[in-house]
Amino acid sequence: MKRTTTTDQPTGRASGTLVPVLAFAGIVVAVMQTLLVPVVKDLPQLLDTAPSDATWVLTSTLLSGAVATPIMGRLGDLYGKRRMLVASLAVMVAGALVSAVTSALLPMIVGRTLQGFAMGAIPLGIGLMRDMLPRERLGSAMALMSSSIGVGGGLALPAAALIAQHTDWHALFYGAAGLGVLAIALTLAVVPESPMRAKGSFDLPGALGLSLGLVLFLLPITKGSDWGWSSVTTLGLFGASAAVLLLWGVYELRTAAPLVDLRTTARPAVLFTNLASIMVGVSFYVVSLVLPQLLQLPKATGYGLGQSMVVAGLLVAPLGLTMMFTAPVYSRLSARYGPRFTLILGLLIIAVGYGAGLGLMSAAWQSLVIAVVLGAGIGLAYSSLPALIIGAVPASETGAANGLNTLMRSIGTSVSSAVVGMVLADTADHVGGVAVPTMHGFRVSFLIATGAVAIGLLMALFLPRPDRSPRLRASSEEDAGLERAEAALAGFRGRVLAADGAPVARARVTLIDHSGRRAGAALTGEDGGYALAVPVGGAYVLAARAAGHGPLAAPATHTGGAHPVDLDLSLPGETVTA
Repeated sequence: MKRTTTTDQPTGRASGTLVPVLAFAGIVVAVMQTLLVPVVKDLPQLLDTAPSDATWVLTSTLLSGAVATPIMGRLGDLYGKRRMLVASLAVMVAGALVSAVTSALLPMIVGRTLQGFAMGAIPLGIGLMRDMLPRERLGSAMALMSSSIGVGGGLALPAAALIAQHTDWHALFYGAAGLGVLAIALTLAVVPESPMRAKGSFDLPGALGLSLGLVLFLLPITKGSDWGWSSVTTLGLFGASAAVLLLWGVYELRTAAPLVDLRTTARPAVLFTNLASIMVGVSFYVVSLVLPQLLQLPKATGYGLGQSMVVAGLLVAPLGLTMMFTAPVYSRLSARYGPRFTLILGLLIIAVGYGAGLGLMSAAWQSLVIAVVLGAGIGLAYSSLPALIIGAVPASETGAANGLNTLMRSIGTSVSSAVVGMVLADTADHVGGVAVPTMHGFRVSFLIATGAVAIGLLMALFLPRPDRSPRLRASSEEDAGLERAEAALAGFRGRVLAADGAPVARARVTLIDHSGRRAGAALTGEDGGYALAVPVGGAYVLAARAAGHGPLAAPATHTGGAHPVDLDLSLPGETVTA
């Protein structure tokens, strides 16, 4: 009997169109997410409901996206990432069609909730890239995928505004459904299925517990002003949310195959990245909600900028487009300084944007400046997050881990939508039965975003500093001759893992150059980590072996730069013949 396992190396055949197609799927998700931003101020009238209830048309999408990301990530790890990517997009198309045929609040919320499931496409796309692409292409590809949220949002705002201004607003949903169908067709035609599979089963109780806990948390945020912040209902729901999430956490720690591996989450690199991600999510959605409304309010209010829906969309569009242009900048900065540095830099730029925005609300061109600055900061921050996560978990957990990270961002956007919607509704002036947002509400929203960024920056500063000095691990006798001083060029580093993802200590990693000569060797530490310097850039083979595991030989390329190439090596199970 022969036992085989998957490896930690990129597998499958990735065509040159893989990254653009997956990025397009991310753009479609962003279009769905920001579809109604141009008409957000008109939603109470369009749906004949109160402003606090209309907020749920946006919040429901973000909430379902928050729940869907770890669910779809885990299902992708278990049953195939491409399969779940197509399923996510299909649910989004169904939800768009439901919303396209109704003007009633509850059916609209149902449709928007279904559309939120498309958020699972982001971690699934990143997971597919991790499984299919060589290491040298992975960083820039993940940055593009992560930034696709901003790109899609930037493109969607003026396009959605143009459609809503000149046609029936329901046409927005038909357009989103069409884009979803196109993304499904391209995915089926171009993207191969990943052979990587995780062990275990799907955690249905964990999914239900997470969903219930988040709903119980966000409902009193949106309705607290109506019910009273000290009312029994509001406090009771907050208490119930805390109890459900606590029980959910205990259950996740005890179940054999949890939806969210909280032990993995407890690693400092993962924990602080996820906490920072919540704050990045808050900062992204505040500007998307505030600027379009400020730009469209009539000048008669004394602070509105009197722009049409289309012009407002064009002025806010650079928020997303700048995120797209920061992807290559991120790749260069990250290659030189690491993703921790780019996350901190991005958060600092966001803080500058919101801080300056508090005093730049009196002219349309100032909104353009705010959008560009915030887009640059959010683009750097978003691009850094998947690289930080992937560097901290085994390949078999990348779908679930990135799903959890996207969950954190989604929780941030959900809380942002609920809180900003509550602030704007609570501070609004009522003129002729219509709630008009005030400048005070806009500034309070920006202050909330600034505070969130400050917390995110603090979390990023707690991230472990990467050990960037290449070194060799050698035993006192057998490998004493292999230990060498730091080379002029950084080399390869990573971890040696067993088939189940556990680190393998004292595994021998040998570096072989293009002529077949040994160029270096190392023994892994207790965490499975190794580091090898290279004499020159070029093609190499990394051979790894350890007792109780099958051998592995993995091709690797070093460009000759000063930044080490990260490469995890997964040893197959020992071949057993019965």
